[in-house]
Amino acid sequence: RILYYTGRVHRPGDVDDGATQMDYMAQERERGITIMSAATTCRWRDHQINIIDTPGHVDFTAEVERSLRVLDGAVAVFCGVGGVEPQSETVWRQADRYGVPRIAFINKMDRLGADFGRAVESMVERLGARPLIVNLPIGVEDTFTGVVDLLEMNARILNEEDMGATYETATIPAELAGEAETARAELIESVAEVDEELEELFLAETEPTIEQLRAGIRRATLAGKLVPVFCGSALKNKGVQKLLDAIVDYLPSPLDRPAIAGMGKDGEEVETRAPSDEEPFSALAFKILADPFSGRLAFMRVYSGRLEAGKTVLNVTTGKRERIQRLLRMHADKREDLKEVRTGDIVAAVGFKEIRTGDTLALQEKPVLLEAMNFAEPVIYMAIEPKTKADQDKLGEALQSMADEDPSFQVRKDPDSGQTVIWGMGELHLEIMVDRLMREHRVAANVGRPQVAYRETVSGETRSRGEFSKELAGKTNFAQVELLIAPGAYGTGNTFASEVGEDVIPAEFVPYIENSAKQACETGVLAGYPLVDVAIKLIGGRFEEGESTEMGFRNAAVTALWDGAKAANPVLLEPVM
Repeated sequence: RILYYTGRVHRPGDVDDGATQMDYMAQERERGITIMSAATTCRWRDHQINIIDTPGHVDFTAEVERSLRVLDGAVAVFCGVGGVEPQSETVWRQADRYGVPRIAFINKMDRLGADFGRAVESMVERLGARPLIVNLPIGVEDTFTGVVDLLEMNARILNEEDMGATYETATIPAELAGEAETARAELIESVAEVDEELEELFLAETEPTIEQLRAGIRRATLAGKLVPVFCGSALKNKGVQKLLDAIVDYLPSPLDRPAIAGMGKDGEEVETRAPSDEEPFSALAFKILADPFSGRLAFMRVYSGRLEAGKTVLNVTTGKRERIQRLLRMHADKREDLKEVRTGDIVAAVGFKEIRTGDTLALQEKPVLLEAMNFAEPVIYMAIEPKTKADQDKLGEALQSMADEDPSFQVRKDPDSGQTVIWGMGELHLEIMVDRLMREHRVAANVGRPQVAYRETVSGETRSRGEFSKELAGKTNFAQVELLIAPGAYGTGNTFASEVGEDVIPAEFVPYIENSAKQACETGVLAGYPLVDVAIKLIGGRFEEGESTEMGFRNAAVTALWDGAKAANPVLLEPVM
């Protein structure tokens, strides 16, 4: 609807019809969900708005993570019936982590059971947010006809004939007048609590002008102190233009964001880049996409400076030079060529050799390394194999291409079975990937059942002794190792410490014991899942001159660790995200 009202498209698509602009993949249209984030650009009130439409499903959380890393502001869309749902909480916390200012849009006000007040209340309860109601709905469910603007104190009734492209401004309906007066007084008070300029007016009992109020809301939003809340029904073409006005009025432009910091040449000194076209060029590649027409696309956010097509930049992450042959402005899967890009632009680059997600691009003379992105570890996996010999080579290439695009999708070889195993964030994630493999890459494959990536750990403390004594090729291999096995702190990994002296076990053998004990943790004692967060301490052992060997200590350490883990109340851990 935003694209329709801004003149970017002439006919709005619907999710229900599988005709949306931004969900262009076949899988997205069939399922009616967003799978891949897509970028577009539109103009409203002489402002250019760069939009990234992100998925809402938990399996595609990496798409949200990388979008929030490069965006200046966000519109959080909540359901008028369901309010804040679990995945909305996850995304809200991601936005908190990156300090992204937000406005909220309560959608689906025309649906049965819609309740604006309850949806706003769920923002307070579940997100700990401070919502600022700027619009009130006129009617609810099938009587929802428009919105009340609490700044201008008027009603906006949208015309059904032209899908809400035109509207009439009317006086507030009599039954809502009292509620609107109260809500406006609360709005002024809420802004005055967090903004000094409006606080002075409030204490002097001076009514702020609409411009003063708008400026106060903008300052409070940029500081992350308030979240302006709007309402509407995108399906019924209501309330979307007010949201566009709010994006221009309250969300930051690139100039409102602080200078971005990164590492300089020596990796020590901190370099900053102000959001200005006059600064040296710097950009972050946040997404790689395999494109059937142009080869690989690198989506990037320009943080400072400008770049012309055909110029060479430095990939600061790898230290290699890259020639950017073409620069494209994307509209979902459509594109237009650009001669140059400037600060704040979100564009796609073509013609590079090796750029990966999270790489920093900058001028060779003025390099700066921006903070990379962090992605959650995959939590579910399944085995995959080609159906025919002809698919063998194609499978490896296709899986590698998809893993380059999606950091939360990984391909590994199982060392025990030799099978190729694909890892993802959930069953739907893996299902989509296998579907894409068959459709886009035309590779026929058999897949196993999805398996949850459990871990194991110990919950108790125990001492265990491992002994190895064997004659091989006429040489005795003897060693005895005593370990203390205990639970370590969550997330610390497996740690090893030694408190034995040279007289018990010579120092050169201790690294062999450590390496073997840690390697033994790769296979657990309950169900073969990796052991994690185990504190291992070498507390004793025995060494025989002329008989003890590296091989002996390695085997004794493995026996001691497994016996100790079995006795230390091992437990199964479920994935935590």
